[in-house]
Amino acid sequence: MSVMNSKAQQYFEKNQKWKDEYNALRDIICENKLLKEDYKWMHPCYTFENRNIVLIHGFKDYCAILFHKGALIEDSYNVLIQQTENVQSARQIRFADVNQIKKLKTVIRKYIKLAIEIELSGKTIELKKVSDYPMPEEFQRVLKEDKKLNKAFYSLTPGRQKGYLFYLNQAKQSKTRQARIEKYYQKILNGKGLDD
Repeated sequence: MSVMNSKAQQYFEKNQKWKDEYNALRDIICENKLLKEDYKWMHPCYTFENRNIVLIHGFKDYCAILFHKGALIEDSYNVLIQQTENVQSARQIRFADVNQIKKLKTVIRKYIKLAIEIELSGKTIELKKVSDYPMPEEFQRVLKEDKKLNKAFYSLTPGRQKGYLFYLNQAKQSKTRQARIEKYYQKILNGKGLDD
């Protein structure tokens, strides 16, 4: 990879907490000449033929590389982590310091190669459909009674619909589900997702 992305460069320069770790990860990823550095979702993202392969990001307690189709990578080193139970495709390798990155350098290279091979193979992950998520009784009742909300909810993208259903189903009590419906009522009418 010869061309560095200017927005990615600014990201690395601005984020000092994981500076050494980011530089180490970037160096390893950039060894693979098939990848192109890009900047997506406010993070450095590395693509192969315009398809997302791996992304670098940081959190309070760790930094990570995220493989977009990580669920398809055979994790023979047992290092891939599903970020949350709702993430269906992506998997992370997390690091707390630069020494962990150095120890896993060979594994990182291998997993990048595997991720590219997965893209070349055309393999895809069958994602859950909206219908795979249960419709909470409280939400079903509100959608039946409120035609505007019904139309707005079913006009949302499938990902936004799944996000709301997952969030509502996490609540154990009916009153909590009802409170969540009320809280996000206007957002749904505005065509927005949970995190928009």
